[in-house]
Amino acid sequence: MTRNELIHNWMIDHQWKLIGMLKTMVQEPSTQMNEAGIQYLTKKWLQELDFEVDMWEPRGEELVKHEAFISARESFVGSPNVVGVKKGKGNGHSIVLNGHIDVVPEGDLTNWEEDPYSGTYKDGKIYGRGSTDMKGGNAAMLFALKALKDLDLSMKGDIIFHSVIEEESGGAGTLAAILKGYTGDAAIIPEPTKMKIFPKQQGSMWFRLYVKGASAHGGTPYEGVNAIEKAQTVLIALKELERVRNNRITDPLFSKVPIPIPINVGVIEGGDWPSSVPDLVKIEGRCGISPDETVEAAKEEFREWVKKLGEKDDWFQKHPVKLEWFGARWFPGSIETDHPLMSLLTSNFEKVMGKTPEVEAAPWGTDGGLLTAVGNTPSIVFGPGITNLAHYANEYIEVEKVLQCAEIIANTVYEWCNREKEGREWS
Repeated sequence: MTRNELIHNWMIDHQWKLIGMLKTMVQEPSTQMNEAGIQYLTKKWLQELDFEVDMWEPRGEELVKHEAFISARESFVGSPNVVGVKKGKGNGHSIVLNGHIDVVPEGDLTNWEEDPYSGTYKDGKIYGRGSTDMKGGNAAMLFALKALKDLDLSMKGDIIFHSVIEEESGGAGTLAAILKGYTGDAAIIPEPTKMKIFPKQQGSMWFRLYVKGASAHGGTPYEGVNAIEKAQTVLIALKELERVRNNRITDPLFSKVPIPIPINVGVIEGGDWPSSVPDLVKIEGRCGISPDETVEAAKEEFREWVKKLGEKDDWFQKHPVKLEWFGARWFPGSIETDHPLMSLLTSNFEKVMGKTPEVEAAPWGTDGGLLTAVGNTPSIVFGPGITNLAHYANEYIEVEKVLQCAEIIANTVYEWCNREKEGREWS
């Protein structure tokens, strides 16, 4: 029996264990500042797989003063990171398996058909907050590693497992793991891609704009300057910038994405009285970043565009729009489409799924950007789950997809970690 057949049969014979693990994960309500419960479970699972486990609460100047650090939290007390390392026999390539365990809040409970933390299993699906984003992917990684251990399939290269906090607000958990040296030759991040393979991912950053006006009585509005009306000019300019930035993108991996790097306005606040001319409007939004540009380059273009508003309206020459960067930020990332790990992942996908995978660019950011840009660990995003179920009520994951993903990851990890480093970089 071949190794692929051994792994496949093991997956089928033990799928009930996967269901149990995933139910347990979902039943841990790991919203931010509530991550400790599931992290202790993850530590236990990794130890059972013979991993050396490091569990710590991120802190220290090296982290918080790093240029890539961003978080609204003052402390991560009670929110530990977990990293497990399993050393290989030597001369093989190392791999990082990275997954975040923080989930977004459940929202309005009346929109849920089941308790969001019930972990209900029915019709081949596990329901609950975080099932798709991204506990299904985490379970797939752990299940893949259990298959390799139970089948006594040893590796030459190291396996580094990240179970990180703070992905949903910018990646402080992964940054902390990188700064402790938990990097590798390449990484797989099983975010919900609907089993598509994403070698490239856009980054993003949040912006805030203040548009000034001049107050006046609502009965004589011509004596003032309406900041809401001036904000319309700003919104039009943002759409023009979005068009310019996206017209430059010719990468075929973005061919199915209508707007590869969108500029989304999510908040507009202005005025405080119906009979007054508003003198200030606040605009907040998200600006996408191309995989082929840096965060600073994207910021600079955005800044220059805001400065040029005076060319569209003389008002902005004496009353320039104020720009701030705040909140979350995700670094862009990419790996060469002919990278050896891409080839192995694609080949194993074809063997398990019986078809060629869809290869695209991710329409959102992940911690893969940090791993690539800061950790020098090129990353591929590939996992079970449906993207448009993430952050929604009645979120679920299909167990069959988690099982298939686990099988693909198990075979890919085995082959990647057993590629010897002697001679050429990729032997």
